[in-house]
Amino acid sequence: MFSLSRINKFKICFLLGKVFDVGSKIWKSNGEEQEEAKKQLIEILKQLEEALGDKDFFGGEKFGIVDVILIPFTSWFYTYEKVGNFKVEECCPKFSAWEKRCLQKDTVASVLPCPEKIYNFITSMRKNLGLE
Repeated sequence: MFSLSRINKFKICFLLGKVFDVGSKIWKSNGEEQEEAKKQLIEILKQLEEALGDKDFFGGEKFGIVDVILIPFTSWFYTYEKVGNFKVEECCPKFSAWEKRCLQKDTVASVLPCPEKIYNFITSMRKNLGLE
């Protein structure tokens, strides 16, 4: 039988799998399809924000495994925001504050890819796909 914490971790991991899929739809589309993907991503982030609650990190006061798994996805948020014309911080301020706390750790900030480089790469991909 799963404990409540294992169920919550499972739900978080399930949502993480959806972040990249839905985020990809934002940069691979335009118009209504892009708007729908943006709404879905915001809803996922709100669910993650709810799981975070008032804690500093998903595991509580300490940076843990869920944080380690989730933080690399945030490198893509700049691209999702620019292409989808929205701000994660406006939609999910607690989630955004969590991201900032994580990025204050040298061990995190030093290994994540540069969001601007991801955006530049995706911009060229969108041009190749005829979306820009």
